Amino acid sequence: MQISPSILSADFANLEAELRAIGNADWAHVDVMDAHFVPNLTLGLPVVESLVAVSPIPIDCHLMIEDPDRWAPPYAAAGAQSVTFHVEAAADPRRLARDIRAAGARATMALKPGTPWAPYEELLPELDMVLVMTVEPGFGGQSFMADQMPKVAAVRESVRRHGGQVWVQVDGGVSARTIEQCAQAGADVFVAGSAVYGAEDAAAAVDELRALATAHAH
Repeated sequence: MQISPSILSADFANLEAELRAIGNADWAHVDVMDAHFVPNLTLGLPVVESLVAVSPIPIDCHLMIEDPDRWAPPYAAAGAQSVTFHVEAAADPRRLARDIRAAGARATMALKPGTPWAPYEELLPELDMVLVMTVEPGFGGQSFMADQMPKVAAVRESVRRHGGQVWVQVDGGVSARTIEQCAQAGADVFVAGSAVYGAEDAAAAVDELRALATAHAH
């Protein structure tokens, strides 16, 4: 059970300190938004390169951008150890996943809440993780969508059928209140933003979330 706190909820003026505050987490989740694929603009490659240089934990880069076929592999080359593209934006998801792996990162495919899993199940051998969005991508602090749990369970079932070590990630509204149902549905990597950075003690929040997920593991 891995916790990937989202720096979207961190203090952007003090990112090195904010990364150190979650040194006990498994990953630091970095949201890249281009104001095209989603209606928000966050940060890009130069900032990710700087974060990789100072982060005590590996960077999990979630690209909510158009044309990931072109732009995702450079994030892997920059040192992000996991790079996530949205299947809705990818022209050739199979080749893109291979390009991300070739550049040295774990390849992850993300699905928006309205995107079904079944049409993409055949891509599993190319992937290291599948991200099921539990909010509409674009902004932090949104309400958790429990209606995505059957999709999490469907991805987990596909992974079980196909074999191999593919992680199932959830992102959006994950908190102490919602993480248990995510774990029960079959998720094993949890992105949490405000639940970590809005807490009095970010590291303690990470430990609490991991313990809750572990207690309810599928």
